[in-house]
Amino acid sequence: MPEGPSIVILKEEVQRFKGKKILKAQGTGPINIGSLINRKVVDLKTWGKHLLICLPQTTLQIHLLLFGKYSIDEPRNGKPRLLLQFSNGTLYFYACSVREIREDLDQVYDWTTDLMNPAWDAAAARKKLRAVPGALICDALLDQSIFAGAGNIFKNEVLYRTRVHPLSLVGAIPARKRAEIVQQMHRYAFEFLAWKKANVLKKHWQAHTKKVCPRCDIPFHKAYLGKTKRRTFYCESCQVHYR
Repeated sequence: MPEGPSIVILKEEVQRFKGKKILKAQGTGPINIGSLINRKVVDLKTWGKHLLICLPQTTLQIHLLLFGKYSIDEPRNGKPRLLLQFSNGTLYFYACSVREIREDLDQVYDWTTDLMNPAWDAAAARKKLRAVPGALICDALLDQSIFAGAGNIFKNEVLYRTRVHPLSLVGAIPARKRAEIVQQMHRYAFEFLAWKKANVLKKHWQAHTKKVCPRCDIPFHKAYLGKTKRRTFYCESCQVHYR
């Protein structure tokens, strides 16, 4: 599943369509495809893992889910979930969720939860963590209402950086350590973005998909933890289990 920084890159790649009219639209999503013709893209935004294509009176929300793909000008194999053709190119989305938002986006989205947004509020994130003391930290870091845009890579890397065991209870983690986690989640979002653009993201992974702890030189544990059962890589020696 693409994480927030990858969706920011997508938004940058499709900026050329801002201000352009949709000349052709096809798709299988639960939207009125015909109503999109001749509508102008007035803005492009992101929230967490959502790309938002803003049109007059409505917004198209694209979520790439686990296996979604997109392409510009070059179609992929398979039927696109959504195709938008403009005078200067064509945008294709595959295996994704597409829905229409008619409400004001400020009423739908809390921009302060988006790690990539200038409105990101670290204090609010700390407060939300305090409100879920019984949650596992590996679940809390994937909660989009707290850390919009964060995914499994964020979880594994930040918990390793901060030396916190993924099965730690949020309420048992010292306040100072929770604050460190919040700060590192925000910091990692922009490091992820820079490394992804430079095509060197994987070279900077310390824990995600790794077999040996670089600090302790012992094997990492790999398990499918938490409510979401996402792959988790961690060290039983240097990551403290707060119970």
